[in-house]
Amino acid sequence: MNRADGTGGTGAERIRRLRLRWVHLLLGGALLMPYFLLTTVVISIAVPGADPLRHPGWQLAAYGLSLPPAAATALFPLARALESAAARALCRIPGKELTTAPAASWAARRRTAVWFTLHLGLGAPLSGATLAIPPAAAVLTAMPFSHRLRESRLQWYWNTPDAALWTAPVTAAALLIALVAAVWAAGALLARCAPALLGPAPADRLAAAEARAAALAARNRIARELHDSVGHALSAVALQAGAARTVLDSDPEFVHRALTAIEETARHTTGELDAVLGMLREEHDEDGGTPSRAPAGPTLAELDGLLERTRASGTPVTLTTGPGSWRETPGPLPETVSREAYRIVQEGLANALRHSGRAPVALSLTLHDGELLITMDNPVHPPHGPHRPCRRRGGGGTGLRGTAERAAALGGSARYGAHGGNWRLAVRLPLEGER
Repeated sequence: MNRADGTGGTGAERIRRLRLRWVHLLLGGALLMPYFLLTTVVISIAVPGADPLRHPGWQLAAYGLSLPPAAATALFPLARALESAAARALCRIPGKELTTAPAASWAARRRTAVWFTLHLGLGAPLSGATLAIPPAAAVLTAMPFSHRLRESRLQWYWNTPDAALWTAPVTAAALLIALVAAVWAAGALLARCAPALLGPAPADRLAAAEARAAALAARNRIARELHDSVGHALSAVALQAGAARTVLDSDPEFVHRALTAIEETARHTTGELDAVLGMLREEHDEDGGTPSRAPAGPTLAELDGLLERTRASGTPVTLTTGPGSWRETPGPLPETVSREAYRIVQEGLANALRHSGRAPVALSLTLHDGELLITMDNPVHPPHGPHRPCRRRGGGGTGLRGTAERAAALGGSARYGAHGGNWRLAVRLPLEGER
């Protein structure tokens, strides 16, 4: 099993990982070079007689002083995205452990600055060693076999008369092994630190969770819209078509009304479906993601048309009016409440059509204590009549769960089940509810 620190995998995989991480460290050395050169200039000006380009002590000082300004530049939000992309590609870090989004909080920026300092701080000396050790190893390997190299002006031990020349190739091999080991250790250290320093911060995880929750809520809203509108239409059309087929020869007038109702239901539902799909296309074109707002739909202002289409299928629907009726409110109902109430009534009628056929439905919408109360009753076992009811379908329950979700989203509640020989749906929607 491959591990992030590079201790897993086959031999070929380990070599490939080491090579990529070596490139990553060389990148860190290259990124530090501008800061290093700037620091050497500042030291040369500030300290008379200092020579950072030749004196090892001043070089070490310039190296140390160049790290703070490098860390300061990593505080820019985009630095995390760039470093995460490089670490993911070259350090072989699984993508799910890193985040490529710009740092949104100061905590994330500080962690990025620590990573950037570590990357450049390790990369610079190893880049220098990579440039110096291989040529030196080549010279040491050839030293015992080249009289010219032994007499050159190189200030090495092996240029002295009493030097043990056989140790030169051994030293060369030791230097190369040490370089590879240092690169491996530095790459493993960076790979182990990357998830903690470049991974998502708690704020990022919270934002991602909120985005997933919003996307899931949006998908559920759209699913409810499609289920309630299309499901009701299909139930009504199925009942109307079945009833018309039964009396095709004996009651032409009823067949004509049923076909007209089927046409009107299909046309109305097609408009609702186009609205939902249009909203989906609009949201996808804008950000390529899941729509975050609920699709606009019909409200209780269109309730009469819904009831007429349902009655056209042969199902009697009685709407209770009088004191407390929602029609008597001084002003219009909140749009969200009105829209959700329409869908709840639509789903209730669809259930009645599916499971009770042409049994009568009693519907009541009243206002009480700042709430809209919806009650729908229909017999559990429909009475026998000249037209056969729709057959009871197996499974289901999605629409009723959707009704409960709609009510809960507004701070209300929904109850349904057998009640005094009828099937009752009772919903409570606060008028001040918010989605």
